[in-house]
Amino acid sequence: MNEIVSGALASKAGGMSFLELFLQAHIVVQAVMVGLLLASVLCWAIVIEKSFAFRRARREADDFEGLFWSGQSLEELYSGLSREQNISMAALFVAAMREWKRSVESSTRAFGGIQLRVEKVMDVTISREMERLERRLLFLATVGSTAPFVGLFGTVWGIMNSFQAIAVSKNTSLAVVAPGIAEALLATAIGLVAAIPAVIFYNKYSADAARLSQRLEAFADEFAAIVSRQIDSSSGG
Repeated sequence: MNEIVSGALASKAGGMSFLELFLQAHIVVQAVMVGLLLASVLCWAIVIEKSFAFRRARREADDFEGLFWSGQSLEELYSGLSREQNISMAALFVAAMREWKRSVESSTRAFGGIQLRVEKVMDVTISREMERLERRLLFLATVGSTAPFVGLFGTVWGIMNSFQAIAVSKNTSLAVVAPGIAEALLATAIGLVAAIPAVIFYNKYSADAARLSQRLEAFADEFAAIVSRQIDSSSGG
């Protein structure tokens, strides 16, 4: 038992750290590891950026809904928001109001066309807002789906080196086989470390984007109903 423990400690002290495994690995396996580590760093940068972006979008939507349903007139609300840089639901409202006012103030008032143009502007604004929020999420999906296979490629290459070492030395002892297997398993581990968070956060942010899109579309329907009532009132008058 003492011999086994001593042998394990000796192997650990004899060069089985992650850095030493990387330095002893084949150049192809090193390239795989570096690529996966860079992909992992980029994924975490995107995760942090999207965390702030979605949190801000939700907060802005909550604040705007509070203002919109507070009883303040649409003209006053539009006048206050039009001078600011808006996102989320506020940007949708400003774009719709701008088109509404532009259409109403024009010389020819085709009331049926006003609502259609306002709805079209809101659809375009929703698409633009969602495109901004979902930008770079495809990279997370790509890393999540490909990183395990890239790590598997490094695994295969490391095992090939192990068999080549056996063929050259004509020795099947653990000391000959272990380095290649260790670097192979390290490549697999790095691939999983890159892929698992990417998949988790891609699914999370995709769900967050879908919920926010539903909120924007619901508000667009409500505002379209308001526009319709105003048009009926104007045409009836």
